[in-house]
Amino acid sequence: MPKEKTETPVTTTENLERELEAILMVADQPQSILELSSALEVPVAQVKAAIQSLVADFNGEAAGPERGFELREVGGGWRIYVRERYDAVVSRVIHEQTPAKLSPAALETLAVIAYKQPVTRGQVSSIRAVNVDSVIRTLVNRGLVRESHTDPETGAIFYVTTDLLLGELGIESLEALPPLSPLLDDGADGFDDVD
Repeated sequence: MPKEKTETPVTTTENLERELEAILMVADQPQSILELSSALEVPVAQVKAAIQSLVADFNGEAAGPERGFELREVGGGWRIYVRERYDAVVSRVIHEQTPAKLSPAALETLAVIAYKQPVTRGQVSSIRAVNVDSVIRTLVNRGLVRESHTDPETGAIFYVTTDLLLGELGIESLEALPPLSPLLDDGADGFDDVD
């Protein structure tokens, strides 16, 4: 039985803004105008105009109110962020509703960030040999890691641990973390003496 074709709606200015809004709500990295234009198969100029319209809308410059979030250009792309004045309330809600227990994947990722910081998502993925996008998002949402800065050349976001992590670990600074070398297997158990 042949698959039904789903029709793509005609992209009007309003549809384009809603499509961009939907993409930017779930994007965990800044999205460039070119990436958005390519993904939506819409001219760059249209995407630029729609982004500027969304910025104005979210900032309350249009007929509506200022939103609790904003659209910011960072690292060569666009991303939705909580408006800074609402950071405290969002943080409080996240900490109250989020269970304290972290998964083994989150703990491993947190350890890599703690020992290697500042470190990019790609570097953590390389060390762990798995995709860590959702894990880092969880750690950021729980306030254990934060974005430190963005590489101006690549747009890669660097992550560091927060004071909340130090408090949770009961240490004053990262220098109090145990050294890694005594904890690592030296591989001696994997070799048998050969005569």
